Amino acid sequence: MSLPMLDVHDLLGHPGAARTIDLLGTIDGLATELVAVPDDAMLGGPLSLESVIEGVFVAGTVTGTWRLRCARCLTDETRPFTVEIAELVTPIASDPDDANDDEYTLVDEQIDIDQIVRDAIGVEMPFAPLCRPDCQGLCPTCGGNRNLGECPGHDATDPRFAVLSDLLLELPSDD
Repeated sequence: MSLPMLDVHDLLGHPGAARTIDLLGTIDGLATELVAVPDDAMLGGPLSLESVIEGVFVAGTVTGTWRLRCARCLTDETRPFTVEIAELVTPIASDPDDANDDEYTLVDEQIDIDQIVRDAIGVEMPFAPLCRPDCQGLCPTCGGNRNLGECPGHDATDPRFAVLSDLLLELPSDD
């Protein structure tokens, strides 16, 4: 059940008129490489629709869950999220030259809440999510998850410094 179009014909032209709705639905195809809102995950929350001179002001909170992949160790987990919405939706400009691409516009006296919610969530998606702040990630040598102790540890010597380790063996000891 995708997010519905919101009919606001009763609010238009009546500044100060308002109503609250309980938003409930899903959003399709909202994902990055490491974060995704599952297509079947329900989103919801109360939204206030208030008529203002310029159009309709939409405000509220939307909650849901997203699936994250840790940028360091690549483990998957699901976490809840909450985003705030505060957007003005304006009637379509009579002059196409006055149209602004950054504004949300009414379509047949309806608000496309899907696009507003999609934009609000997209801005809040973490760029490089971590499973925990001290995630050690994967070992670059063996690929083991160092958080789980899958990497035995490696004595990796940079080949450029191999000559120096030979010199260390030639140093006299203080014994």
